[in-house]
Amino acid sequence: MIKKIIFLELKSDKLHIYSKFELPRLGNIILATIMKKKNYDVKAYFLKESEIYNRFDSNLTADLVAISTITSTALVSYRVADYFRSKGIKVVIGGLHVTFQPKEALEHADFCIMGEGEKALPMLVDALNNQISLKEVPGLAWKDDHKGIIINEIARPVDNLDSIPYSDFTLLDTGDKVMGIGFNATKQTIPIQTSRGCPYGCTFCSVTAMFGRRFRYRSIQNIIEEMKKYNPKKQTIFFYDDNFTSNVKRTKELLREIIRLKLNFSWSTQVRVDVAKDSELLDLMVKAGCELLYIGFESVDPEALKEMKKSQTVEEIKWAIKEIRKRGIHIHGMFVFGFDVDTLQTTRACVDFAIKEKIDTVQFIILTPFPGTELYSRMEDENRIIDYQWDQYDGHHVKFIPKKMSVWELQQAQIEAHKRFYAIKHVISRLLRRRIWAFLIGIYANRLNRKWVKWEKTYLEGIKNFSGIKKVPTV
Repeated sequence: MIKKIIFLELKSDKLHIYSKFELPRLGNIILATIMKKKNYDVKAYFLKESEIYNRFDSNLTADLVAISTITSTALVSYRVADYFRSKGIKVVIGGLHVTFQPKEALEHADFCIMGEGEKALPMLVDALNNQISLKEVPGLAWKDDHKGIIINEIARPVDNLDSIPYSDFTLLDTGDKVMGIGFNATKQTIPIQTSRGCPYGCTFCSVTAMFGRRFRYRSIQNIIEEMKKYNPKKQTIFFYDDNFTSNVKRTKELLREIIRLKLNFSWSTQVRVDVAKDSELLDLMVKAGCELLYIGFESVDPEALKEMKKSQTVEEIKWAIKEIRKRGIHIHGMFVFGFDVDTLQTTRACVDFAIKEKIDTVQFIILTPFPGTELYSRMEDENRIIDYQWDQYDGHHVKFIPKKMSVWELQQAQIEAHKRFYAIKHVISRLLRRRIWAFLIGIYANRLNRKWVKWEKTYLEGIKNFSGIKKVPTV
């Protein structure tokens, strides 16, 4: 009989830019909240692997453990799943990675839920309590003693997002760290998702495969009521949408309501370059408390933008930076290195551009073939994936054979890009421009880049003389 459920999301055990600013994904919190409302005994955790063992080694009572994972945390999630199963506890695993790798997941878990879990998990618990059949649970994969692996059809995405309860963060244990990212990292950051889905077809992104190409939205009132639960003096908000301004009319309505009610939160979110096409939208964002925007610039090479199916131009990128900066909003730009047209010259051009345009902070990410993406399928077909060391699928390691650079050259291009952009002279220039937050992040990033090179010494030595031989899966 299932009565007590533990929800887990494992933090990455690798060193990366998010090592300091950690924010849990919403999936486990939402599912924990749903099951709490159904009167189950639940607790959610966002911890490192060692913290999990310390917490539960001598004090372990649960009927079911639910683990959510992305690709970079798949291996550590599998180890933790093995640990709980060794204690005789059933494990279900879900999330982006296993949605596209269910058979792999079932080597370590009793059940795998593919796609969105709001419908599937409660039904799985009902099945385990002998109320329905496992065959009725949408998106469920499991091993049958006689029939082998059975994979049910994935459920339709949740149409009415207002039917999903507000996340109950009182259920969440994050260890000794406060959830915090972005401009106000000293405050607790509350993640709020106002929409799901994305109609765009970027080749390296798995959002459309997971959540669909159709945008689904929460109502304005539903979002506002959730925001009212929190205190702007103690908390800041990160809108967890993949593109917060996808529906400009709706976004303006939300911003006007935030302004009218004087909610006074500082907040950040992810947007596309086209946000700058509407000056009224930007003005409303400022008035509503926006302090930081994460923007996928991706590249300043037109051919690279075309290859990745990113419908924007370099001139549009420049315009966006200009319009956003003059309103005082901080910009975190994200660039991707490693497309087939990329060379050492194109990567350097991205760094030159970021420095010249005085972007506040940046990430130079190595193109990564995540399962579920068009890129992954193509790289598999072309036999260019180096290995399946999933914990290195984090945007900091080269996991495929580039076309116009060696593996070593692409890796060094990223290291040098961060080294140049976060050079002390450029970091100090942000202080002189009174971009205090950008200055502090710059100091952190400068140290992190040097620390990462030392941390990954073995990996770096291994790719210097990369032979091109594909390794076996590591699961």
